Formats: sequence, C-alpha cells, structure tokens
Amino acid sequence: MNHHPEPVVTTARGAVRGLRREDGTAVFLNIPYAAPPVGAARFAPPRPHARWDGVRDATVPGPTAPQSARGLGSVDMAPYFGPGWCQGEDYLTVDVWTPDAARAGLPVMVFVHGGGFVAGSNRSALYDGSAFARDGTVLVTLNYRLGVAGFLDLPGAPANRGLLDVVAALRWVRENIALFGGDPDNVTLFGQSAGATVVGGVLATAAASGLLRRAIVQSGSGLGAFSPEQAARVTAAAAAALGVEPRADAFAEIPDARLVEAASALAGIDLRTATHRDPLIGLSPFSLVLDTQPAVSVAAGLADGVDLLAGTTTEEGNLYLVPFGRYATSTAADVDGTAARAHPDPARLVETYRASRPGASPGELRSAVMGDALFGAGTRALASAHAARPGSGTYAYAFAWRSPSLNGQLGAAHAVDLPFVFDLADRPGLTGPRALLGPGEPPADLAARVHGTWIRFAATGDPGWAPYDTDRRTTMRIDAEWTQVDDPRSLERQAWSP
Repeated sequence: MNHHPEPVVTTARGAVRGLRREDGTAVFLNIPYAAPPVGAARFAPPRPHARWDGVRDATVPGPTAPQSARGLGSVDMAPYFGPGWCQGEDYLTVDVWTPDAARAGLPVMVFVHGGGFVAGSNRSALYDGSAFARDGTVLVTLNYRLGVAGFLDLPGAPANRGLLDVVAALRWVRENIALFGGDPDNVTLFGQSAGATVVGGVLATAAASGLLRRAIVQSGSGLGAFSPEQAARVTAAAAAALGVEPRADAFAEIPDARLVEAASALAGIDLRTATHRDPLIGLSPFSLVLDTQPAVSVAAGLADGVDLLAGTTTEEGNLYLVPFGRYATSTAADVDGTAARAHPDPARLVETYRASRPGASPGELRSAVMGDALFGAGTRALASAHAARPGSGTYAYAFAWRSPSLNGQLGAAHAVDLPFVFDLADRPGLTGPRALLGPGEPPADLAARVHGTWIRFAATGDPGWAPYDTDRRTTMRIDAEWTQVDDPRSLERQAWSP
C-alpha cells in the first residue's frame, strides 16, 4: 500500500501530478511556462500557455529545444549535453524539485543550462536536482529556445528570444513557486557557460527587475554579447544558407530540422568589425545580441539590489584544446593566433602571460588566454561593475580542482565544477578515463561543500567569505583546500583592462 500519494499541485494554468521520491522529496517534470514556440511563434516573444483541464502528468521528462547532436572530442560530455533533440512542440517547460510542496518560504534556485546557445536541456544528467531538494531548496531547471529560434537576430522579431524565455520562466516562478513550497521573494537565478551569460543578460534586462534576488554566474561573461552589426553577419549567412530573405516572416516558413541544420553550418564566420572583436573567438555564431554589454548595464545600476556570486574554473580553455589533441601540440604561433583573435594588443597580452607564468608550455598559455577571452575577463568585468554599486553583495570564486581525465590533462576545465555544484560527483558516467571527473574518486567532501556554499548563498546572500570589492578583489580559490586570495592573477587582469 502506498502511504505517499503522488503530489498534485494546482498551478495558475492547471493541475500537475508529480513524483514522490523515496526520501520524501517531490519532482514535477515538464510543466509548461509558455506556449509552444511553433511556426511564426518561434520568432515572437513567449506567450502564456493555454489552460488545461484535469491533471497533467508531470512524472516523465518532456521534449527539448531543437538542436543538433554535440560532442567535444575525446571527453564524454553526454551528461552535460543530455539526450539532444527530443522532439515535441511543448518544450518551453520547467522541472521543479521540492523538499515538500506543502512547505512554505523555502529558498528558490532557478538554473539556466549551457551549451553554446545551440544545445543542452534540463534533461541533462548533470542537472538532477535531488540534492537541492534534499537540502531544503526548491530547484527549478528550464528549457529555452536555442540556435536560430532562440538567438538569431532577425528583422521583424525581438532580439534574444531565448533570454526572453528565461524571463518568462522567472515570471512563472513568481506566480507559482509558493505552491511548491518556495518563497517567490527569495529567487536565485544561476547558470553555467552560455546559461551564465544569459543570467548576466537577465541582470541587464529591465523587464526582469523584481523577479530575482540573487544571481550566480558560473563561467559566463559580462562582455560576451555580439553587437547588432556582428549579429547581422550571422543572420546574412543563415539566410544565404537557407535561401530565404533575412526576415522573421520568411524564417517562419522553415521547419525546425532545417533551422538546426543551417545553424550547424554557420561556424567560422569572421565577426571582427572596426569597433568590436568576437567575444566568443570563433567558438559559436550565437550569443546575446546587445548594444551595450551586460557588465556596462550593471555598472549603470540595472542589477542594483541583486546579490552576485561570479567565478570561473582556473583552466577553462583546456576543454577546447585537450580533448581535440590541441593542447600538447600547441606552438608559440598558436598562442599568438589565439591572442590576436582575443585582444587589441596581442603581443603585450602574450608577454604578460609569459611573465606571470614562467615556464608555462604553449598549451598552458594558449588555454589561459582562451579562458580569459571567453570567460575570465568578462566575469571580472561583471563582478567589478557590480561591486562598484552600493547596497548589494558581490562575491567571487575560482574553481581550481583538476580533473585527472584524459591522462591527467583535462584539469580544471570548463564545466568540471558542475557535478560539485549539483552534488552528483559520485554518479556513474561522471568518473572514468574519458569522463568529466576522470578515473578515481574526487576529494570526498568537495561536492558537499561546493553544493552547500551555493545553497547558503541562495538562502542568505553570503557564501561564507569576504566580499569582492574593486580594491582587493577577494576571490575564494576552491580546491581540495579552500583559500581566500586577494586579486589573483592581477597582472593578467590588468592586461584585459580597457
């Protein structure tokens, strides 16, 4: 006999039935927060979902945003990218993990997945919210439009539709999360990689004001947006690839599968202009499209009153080199080439990195420049802009634990922090010679401590170390041991200052 009936919650749009888990927590999967983005609606702002009658089953995972299969060389990133495109129109959905829907006033965390603006979903194994619910936090994970539908800048369509989806999901949280035990006035928006850059974009979006109290930016960038001029080059290339006019009404006629195929063919467009470098150094033709970078908007006060925790891993660039065999084979010319894509004075940049890392191999220098171009410089800019404003807390971290994956070479690469944040480091599929965490066991208490720190920040606004300010730039270096460091890598930081 089942003493724990499956939980039913009646949201503003209709009732949903979730799953009661063995530890007493509950999960509700595939709850729509916006109408299905089909046909012309793919290029329109998100709209409210229709009401439904009866009780909607929320016990099985739902469809995901249209996307192509993704991999990263010899490292197994399946837990990160998830199952790929699981077809179905109703994919603007949230999953909710709660300690108990009958509780009240619990901290809420809302997660935005990464995947280069073209891949990923809340079905990825890394985003299992069990540990958050177990530890007294309501976790919401969401899907948003990706690729052409989400981020191609099209005349006749609003820009950054994927970001508008995230704001719509936050509105859904505001309206409904108390029914799942959460406190709508204590919402922390967090994301990793492209998802973290979206979080920075939400901080700079006036329409999101009042929807979040704190934000965590994991390996994102406050300087990662394309200018409209750069975005127009991608739009022209996409229209040419599809043989249509670069307008929303023309794109609305094209099926999702063709849009996904076209997106995959857009790599390698030169986005350097007279005034702007490519903030993604050629890695993705999609990003936010903004006249003003998020860090600049935050400096102007758009995120006032929102606490911020921001950081990177210490070897971000390794993920883009090691699994492809490019780290060990890097030459001085490769270092110079990476610097030239990333910085207006590449010779000075390389000189600075050589001086601050005596004895570093070309692979290490190339990875360091790449990591800062993609994430480090933009994270520091965001943290500094936020810290210069009165009245909200700013905290910084650097995740330094080195994964022994790929014969010890992967190191503290992009995404290695995620299993620790979600307290899943012991999951099968994450350890092994080609897995994200490598062979052997990660430090026993590291996941519990990182995960606990994220929860503590969400609940209280204080992760447990000194705030980041524009003088000391205090940063917590997270490894088997945790060390508070003032202004780490100050020489390299200064090399990126305008």
